[in-house]
Amino acid sequence: MKRNSLYIIISTVVLAIPVAVLPAAELLQHTSPLAFINTAFENASPLDWEFDKDGNVIIDLIYDHERSSPNRANGHWFFQLHAASGSDLTLILQNFDNVWNGRIGIPISDRTSCFLSVDGKKWEAIPAEKIEGNRLKIPIHMEGETLFVARMEPYRLSDLERLMDEIKDNPLVEITPIGKTVEGRQLEIIRVGKADAPYRVVIRARAHAWEAGGNWVAQGLINSLLEKSEENQRYLEKFCLYIMPMANKDFVVHGRTRFNALGKDLNRNWDQPADPVLSPENHAFEQWLTGMIEKGKRPHLAIDLHNDNGGNIHISRPAIDLERYLANMQRFEELLTELTWFTEGSTKAGFRNPGSFGEGLLERFGIDAFVYELNCDWIEGLKKAPFGEDWELLGRQLREVLYRYFENYNS
Repeated sequence: MKRNSLYIIISTVVLAIPVAVLPAAELLQHTSPLAFINTAFENASPLDWEFDKDGNVIIDLIYDHERSSPNRANGHWFFQLHAASGSDLTLILQNFDNVWNGRIGIPISDRTSCFLSVDGKKWEAIPAEKIEGNRLKIPIHMEGETLFVARMEPYRLSDLERLMDEIKDNPLVEITPIGKTVEGRQLEIIRVGKADAPYRVVIRARAHAWEAGGNWVAQGLINSLLEKSEENQRYLEKFCLYIMPMANKDFVVHGRTRFNALGKDLNRNWDQPADPVLSPENHAFEQWLTGMIEKGKRPHLAIDLHNDNGGNIHISRPAIDLERYLANMQRFEELLTELTWFTEGSTKAGFRNPGSFGEGLLERFGIDAFVYELNCDWIEGLKKAPFGEDWELLGRQLREVLYRYFENYNS
């Protein structure tokens, strides 16, 4: 009896690396003050690392990928250095050649900072030098034996859980479970204010896992509205706030950048019903939203908080009657510029972002909605790199913006 043999040929593709790393023989003898890079903690970014011939630490951030798409994303770094106290290191971070909607997009700029902390709580910012090859060069001085290094001041799932535990018993707060993530983490809507207030505002944060600014803004807004003051009584008589504080919990925990755990972009496909299997996070929000509408509580305004290095309000323009919507958006932008540190303005006439949260909620549900891209590199209105307290300040300032917006609301 003849036997058939099956041969499998495996081809290996070798990618060019833009740095010269040490040969294995030299690595065995190479000494460096760096002992280890720790990523075994919440929200830490996956990475590979190596030394080059000059002793620099080359850090390859690991892309995450969108399902059925060439899109890939990398913009988050958060890790802990273990090195000799008093030593100096040079870090070179790479793999920032992202692909957005089939086009190359670089998430770093000449104003990108790097945040450092000894304890993971108190942070300082230092400049990061953008160098050839879309890489970042970061000089590090080790005051002690360990140091946290991050893209921006982190906001982790544990930080959100701490906030919810602090506010859950307040009579002005209701926390409602609405579904679960791909990996089974609970999703919730936090209501702040009186359910019978005349106007309703929806805010979503953290659809893209690395974009921590939205969580800081939401926290600042929530905490400030819960303070006992005469001005808050005025605000709470005018509007009620509904917040989905962390849409992409799975990848926040895992320290990834953009997509959910099944490779779906949670700021896309809002022009159609959400897939309950691939995008359970969006499906949960959509089910809650349709329930609100059925009860006669359609939101009057919806804001999706993101981070980029532009800082604009993205006012999308689908092919519907936009006169009332654009008038309201112009008024909101004017108030935001007048009453907060915001200076960056909005996208130009003709801008569209089909399938985004802002355009989808406007076109499908008749809700005045937009995406606000908080600048993660630089706050022009404050002339500084953004810290958590700066984002919280914006959240605090939003109370008056929302109040005045609804004072002359064009319904």
